[in-house]
Amino acid sequence: MNRVVCCSITSAGEHVARKLPYEHRHGNLVTNVSELWERVDGFILVSATGVAVRAIAPHLNRKTGDPAVVCVDDHGTFAIALSGGHAAGANRLALDVAGVLGATPVITTATDSAGLPALDNLPGLIAEGDVATITRLWLDGSPPALRVDVGLEAWPLPEEIRGLPNEGAAEVLVTDRLHDQQHGPQVRLRPSSLVLGVGSSSGADAERLWELAMSQLQTAGLDARSVGLVATLDRKLSEPAIRSLAERLGVELRGFEAALLAGVDVPNPSEAAERAVGTASVCEAAALLASGPGSVLLSEKAISSSADSTVAIARRRVPEGHLAVVGIGPGHPSRRTAEANIAIRHADVVIGYSGYVEQASDLVEARHRVICSPIGAEEDRCREALKLAAEGFSVALVCSGDPGVYAMASLVCELGGEYGDPPLSIVPGVTAALSGAAVLGAPLGHDHAAISLSDLLTPWEEIVRRLEAAAAGDFVVSLYNPRSFRRSEHLGEALKILASRRAPSTPAAVLTDIGRPGESVSRTTLGELDPSTVGMLSLVVVGSTSTRWIGERMVTPRGYRTSEP
Repeated sequence: MNRVVCCSITSAGEHVARKLPYEHRHGNLVTNVSELWERVDGFILVSATGVAVRAIAPHLNRKTGDPAVVCVDDHGTFAIALSGGHAAGANRLALDVAGVLGATPVITTATDSAGLPALDNLPGLIAEGDVATITRLWLDGSPPALRVDVGLEAWPLPEEIRGLPNEGAAEVLVTDRLHDQQHGPQVRLRPSSLVLGVGSSSGADAERLWELAMSQLQTAGLDARSVGLVATLDRKLSEPAIRSLAERLGVELRGFEAALLAGVDVPNPSEAAERAVGTASVCEAAALLASGPGSVLLSEKAISSSADSTVAIARRRVPEGHLAVVGIGPGHPSRRTAEANIAIRHADVVIGYSGYVEQASDLVEARHRVICSPIGAEEDRCREALKLAAEGFSVALVCSGDPGVYAMASLVCELGGEYGDPPLSIVPGVTAALSGAAVLGAPLGHDHAAISLSDLLTPWEEIVRRLEAAAAGDFVVSLYNPRSFRRSEHLGEALKILASRRAPSTPAAVLTDIGRPGESVSRTTLGELDPSTVGMLSLVVVGSTSTRWIGERMVTPRGYRTSEP
């Protein structure tokens, strides 16, 4: 959701609202809801359900357009999906809110209560037709039959859908084609299986390109709502007509280098195109390349009435996968980002070290495939995640802290080419140095360095050089992986190196299990820090020569109070 507003009316409710990572409005609930109804994607109303119902009732209009509404009591005990459970995402929002507050989520939609999938909320599929009728029949014990169009047999479907019978009075049809003749209640599930390959000359007419694309889809009997991607030559990505087409369809625009397009076998190569842009085909080659192995052209190259653009249509056999490398922060749900929550919830597969997956267990649902592996199997985890993404799955690779800080993001980027570079996103999280700094006060207020003391992947001699440089540069230093049973002496050596450049009285701290149950903080000095109190789940912070303790707060001044006006 792009914008969620949390509204409260009592002081107790305001206290609950401020625990949530959303925009907050305090005051008259009716006024705030009325003012914001058309401008937000979701509301969290901290109030009695009766008050919440009266506030939203005058504005409820249509299931597909109203915002999600979640009601939370003043003590933060329950998070109730009040309105827009499936269509607007209130069920998921209630689960997110409950995770942050430690509340009980209350989901009352019939399919969720009965353990059935919501046909209008299946990931990667657009539903239309008699959703309410078929859902009611299914709840009453008469499941619909399943029919899948030719060419989409390999498209992944939820187990509850794939397991439907072959015959029934009602039907669920998986199709990317235009509406067909139906007999009895029917729901059509439309996958994003179609790819439009597009070529154009500079300054091509945008409306003519749109008309050509719609005409080709109509002629081929294909539904525009199943278009999942527009593909073209990389140098044409900024072409206004092509950008307009992707924007009007609401899909991603992707470009390929001429050399890659030139390697694709197409039915209608063009010598003129090869002379102009270095490949004998743009639209057909781009459609096939973007659709992946085994794809076929459903519509060969067609030329616009203005002769300045071309379109071809291909079908993917399976959806394009995606890998999100997700940082879940220090562990507590309140320190996860909304983007991390979304990436994990929307994934088909959740993979990671078992301890990290457990920390995100409130986001894992029965439909998820979960793959856990032990510490030390980092490369195996990355390869498995990339392999599954290349096979068409949406994968969340879970990392503690931030995925780009001593975690999996760099390895995934290194290995991606071996698996065809499936689409990849890095979802940032709060790394230990930042969450630890927040506990201590402001130790990272000026220049600072993070150094891992683990020599499993980095020679100890190289770590020593970095410690010496950080000491000489007078950086505040955050020491990751500070001590283990095998590396019991490294921390002591690191502290000696830092002590060679700063006084024994320099503020220092040991933080263990930051943001998790059992969190402990030891505030001390460089000279008094005892390495035996430190373990692998600890972070050690050593201040610079300007760092000082102000009460229990470790502070490194930025220099504002002494700077010239």
